[in-house]
Amino acid sequence: MPALVGLDLVGLGHRYGDTTVLHDIDVHIAPGEFVSVLGPSGVGKSTLLRILAGLEMPSAGSVEPVGTAPGSLVCRMMFQEDRLLPWRSVLDNVQIGTRRQADRAASLLRAVGLAGREKDWPAELSGGQRQRVALVRALLHRPHVLLLDEPFGALDAITRVAMQRLLEQMLAEQPRTVLLVTHDVEESLTLSDRVLVLSSHGITRDLHIPQPRPRHRSDPQLALWKEELLEGLLRSETTTRFR
Repeated sequence: MPALVGLDLVGLGHRYGDTTVLHDIDVHIAPGEFVSVLGPSGVGKSTLLRILAGLEMPSAGSVEPVGTAPGSLVCRMMFQEDRLLPWRSVLDNVQIGTRRQADRAASLLRAVGLAGREKDWPAELSGGQRQRVALVRALLHRPHVLLLDEPFGALDAITRVAMQRLLEQMLAEQPRTVLLVTHDVEESLTLSDRVLVLSSHGITRDLHIPQPRPRHRSDPQLALWKEELLEGLLRSETTTRFR
């Protein structure tokens, strides 16, 4: 397993033409920290992940790894859509972009409850099973940083909670730095060490969550934070839409 790596985001900003979607983001993410990013649509949450993944270059600022050389940072991204290739088997989908690692891929598939499904086609799997395959594909690369762009947003409520618990279990066994973009406030509070609220003006809230895991959704403190974050998000949504 790779050493844990943190990130320093320094003055990070991004523009699309005349539109600014990220503004002066200064954040230190500690090695092994799980950080969720909340915010209304259009404030650059997914853009932030794409910059960290190296899929886009920022218009301003920089991303500096902490604990490894800049050129050796490995990030992998998991999307809301599973993005499996329908003409490839489960095992072949998992190994896309890697040297052949069939034994380790099969071990990870067993860990997510998909033992014996290696030769199945994506069309034979449920939505939750397909997302498990996507998670295994991301973890097979042994990334320093796992980037999650609303990976459970399209799942039904029961499957979403099951996937959250699976992710929590796998990270307990294989710790790594994680950034999760989500619209689900409860998900962010249940999974994260820290919640960042992003607005058109930058980061407006940086909430550290000391509660040990696993966390219960009925925890009164989590309920208070949920109410506070929702109120802030509603105000930010109104400002973003009508500014």
